[in-house]
Amino acid sequence: MTTIHGSEAEQQTLDALRRLRTRLTGSLIEPGDPLYDEARKVWNGMIDLHPRAVVRAGSVADIDPVLAAVRSTGLPLAVRGGGHNIAGHGTVDGGIVLDLGGLRGVTVDARRLLVTVEPGATLADVDRATAGHGLAVPLGVISGTGVAGLTLGGGVGWLTRTDGLTLDNLVSVDLVTAEGEHVRAGEQENPELFWGLRGGGGNFGVASSFTFRARPLPSAVLGGNFFYRRPRWKEALGAFDRWSTDLPDEMNPIVSFLVLPAELGMGDEPWMVVGFAWAAEDHGTGLEYIERLRDLAPPDEEEVGPADWLEWQSAMDALFPRGSRGYWKNVSFSRLDDDVVDVLAGFASEVTWAGTGIDIHLMGGAFGRVGEDATAFPNRSARYWLNIYGFWQDAGEDGRLSAFARRAHALMQPFADRGQYLNFMGADAGIDAREAAQQTYGPDILARLTALKDHHDPHNLFRRNHNIPPTRA
Repeated sequence: MTTIHGSEAEQQTLDALRRLRTRLTGSLIEPGDPLYDEARKVWNGMIDLHPRAVVRAGSVADIDPVLAAVRSTGLPLAVRGGGHNIAGHGTVDGGIVLDLGGLRGVTVDARRLLVTVEPGATLADVDRATAGHGLAVPLGVISGTGVAGLTLGGGVGWLTRTDGLTLDNLVSVDLVTAEGEHVRAGEQENPELFWGLRGGGGNFGVASSFTFRARPLPSAVLGGNFFYRRPRWKEALGAFDRWSTDLPDEMNPIVSFLVLPAELGMGDEPWMVVGFAWAAEDHGTGLEYIERLRDLAPPDEEEVGPADWLEWQSAMDALFPRGSRGYWKNVSFSRLDDDVVDVLAGFASEVTWAGTGIDIHLMGGAFGRVGEDATAFPNRSARYWLNIYGFWQDAGEDGRLSAFARRAHALMQPFADRGQYLNFMGADAGIDAREAAQQTYGPDILARLTALKDHHDPHNLFRRNHNIPPTRA
């Protein structure tokens, strides 16, 4: 009896997946497997897709056979690192997911201040490995974030003003291209590709390893939060703008508006929180700057003192549990005058639920001294970067809370500078990829990124991302 396995294309897919399974050091999971539903999930619970197969890589050697299977079958590919991507690009309907999340090794060369990181590592993995050596790599603010996606998109965090973005501290990247070529990109080797990898996202290949420069870590970070009730917000924002005009690089503040987690005992009203981290041993000088803000805008509540770096880096993790539903928007701007304060305080005052936050990152410092054309990051001159982020649990809130983020973003457009930050961008269906890339990068950066895409991925194998379409697409 002849068994019919479906169309010729499906038979080719079955054969390719069968071959792939025999070449892996990890595992291949398909629909019907007891692990499938868990394997297909990504951090953003709004993204509910069904891949044809999920490969949980056992080593970087699994990258090559997965790319070969994708080329032979034509199935779409999604590459997943730490899995924290808000847009949900780490999965794909009907395609192959290359899940590198199990590859979390971190090697520290303390003498040379170099840290080498595997593609599935999270911020927590790196922080734990480096802190014991008295070192840190500038990373983000949520310890569960994947290092790979954070780095390729930018990397804004508690050391941005002191040391720049995560990508500014990148020494080299090992990459596997669409055709299976293994290349290393750094300042001396493939420098143009290195330029594009720093801000261009996952458009040019699968990163198999990252090497970073580390910085000495203070024995304790001087951290703290000033809390302001709603009637004080405009006053406090104006004071913050004045206070932040001449801050040294060591001071890294973030302004947030949100209903705080219940375990903090701050009630169910929204708060404006000025968080700050002083990244130097000299806490006395840091306290002097904190006192200046206290004089300008005395907080309603406060907490200030030395903080263990690992605890500080994970302090807000509870806001972003895996499976949270989320939609984010971002905008850069440089004014915090009365007009902007009125708009900001207006839409921030609407956040009366636990499920949306608004962050204002003060940029400048080391970040702003990097040349505009040194990396593909879209804007070095903006004074502030705003992120409107959702982290709710109820699917019934998807429409309302996504709409709030879009409306708040629209209200900020009269004050917006150029560029979008990839890591703060949610998924927007129906937006033309070229138009989105143009809005993200502007014409000059996009032209260079497109040339790189044409060279390294002309058929757009790596398109499950904030895509830079090749010329022929």
